[in-house]
Amino acid sequence: MSDLFSEPLAPHHDRALFQCGVPEIDSYLQTQANQDVRRKVAAVYVLVDRSAPAAIVGYYTLSSFAVETSDLPEEAQKKLPRYPLTPATLVGRLARDLRFPGIGEHLLVDALKRVLLHAGQVASAAVVVDVKNVAARKFYLKHGFLAFRRNSERLFLPIRAIQALG
Repeated sequence: MSDLFSEPLAPHHDRALFQCGVPEIDSYLQTQANQDVRRKVAAVYVLVDRSAPAAIVGYYTLSSFAVETSDLPEEAQKKLPRYPLTPATLVGRLARDLRFPGIGEHLLVDALKRVLLHAGQVASAAVVVDVKNVAARKFYLKHGFLAFRRNSERLFLPIRAIQALG
């Protein structure tokens, strides 16, 4: 794993070979990701191995986001100003290639570190994910994400929890 590193999606990355087993997630990387980057609606980061820097091991997307503060659990609301919206960062997609099992946590940690690094420049009080299936929900809950009050398919992790990880 020490030879893995993340970088922004670039033309030299071989998007066609990426397969995570979820057709819409594969298709996004292969056909839509470049457009989203150009239009500034998502930042796409790929995880690659130094020995094969064109092969995509996994990827994730980050976007600015806002959540209705009232949708957060009361405990989380108490730690925030009483604004109607709370700034957040959306991890829109996070996927690993089927050929590389066990790197999901590495991808998530990389994304969280990147969010934390940039939260000082563009405020973000939480990281938000929309879970697509039971396995994804289980994965994020295992890593400390919490459910929104009125939307069980949306989870969040307060930036304070990320800071506590070091």
